[in-house]
Amino acid sequence: MHTVNRRTSSAGSIPWRAISRRLKTNSPYFGCLVGRYAGRIKDGKFSTANGDYQVATNDGANHIHGGIQGFDKRVWDARGEVIDGDTVLTLTLTSPDGEEGYPGTLRVTVEYRLNNSNELRISYHATTDQATPVALTNHTYFNLGAFQDKVWDHVVQLNSDRYLVPDATNVPVGEEADVTGTAADFRSAKRLGDCLEELPMGFEHFYVWGEGSVEPIPVATVTEPKSGRTLDVLTTEPGGLFYTGRYTSDELKRESGAPFGQFRGFCVETASYPNGPNLAGAPKCILEPGETYRNCTVYRVSWN
Repeated sequence: MHTVNRRTSSAGSIPWRAISRRLKTNSPYFGCLVGRYAGRIKDGKFSTANGDYQVATNDGANHIHGGIQGFDKRVWDARGEVIDGDTVLTLTLTSPDGEEGYPGTLRVTVEYRLNNSNELRISYHATTDQATPVALTNHTYFNLGAFQDKVWDHVVQLNSDRYLVPDATNVPVGEEADVTGTAADFRSAKRLGDCLEELPMGFEHFYVWGEGSVEPIPVATVTEPKSGRTLDVLTTEPGGLFYTGRYTSDELKRESGAPFGQFRGFCVETASYPNGPNLAGAPKCILEPGETYRNCTVYRVSWN
């Protein structure tokens, strides 16, 4: 077993200052671990039994993905090992009381487990000493055609009959929409490109799966016919954002200067409801002392 503590790495081995500058100016959240709360929080405000709180606003007037220095911009302790033939990476982080305005010291462990069934299982655990919002997710962009083209030929099926309706600032405030008869209805599999007449800017919809579960249940299947590749997503989370890369435009560039390109990847970001602390009845939003936050999402790849 090999343990890596990047906090003690020499300044010459990893260019952390350069990486930090790049994250501040060109941060599409590609592949990162998002927290303390994924998605947006309206006006950066919420309340717990202990009082009212104001967290950092980094998306106009709203808070998004944990704030200015969210978990994607923190250096985690890492341990890699092989367990029963699976390759396992365990990340740990302590988020101090008051970080980005959040109450409570939050201790987080995230395990990435890759097995021989082509499954990447991501397990999240967290504890706190004060009531605090917690919603952790993975922000990976997929393109089953190996990013050779836009995602419009992908065929998508989502196990959901409704999504959260955002307000003018792109934050859900309580309304849910029935997908029946709309381009957002993926209960039967269909090609993404067939939705463009109704939704020319693609999808940024938070779909509701249910109340959440103890073990991961199937919520999404995406297939790219030309390659024959299929991605199945299973999760314990109550919902997830289906996003097709509206904002990853040509202005957003790789280290080489080449543009990423709009609509060249999609995300299935399983998580608690965005703005959940402010939505009546939203499941799994506030973690209390003595509780353990536990969620798991599985990404399984197959091909024919």
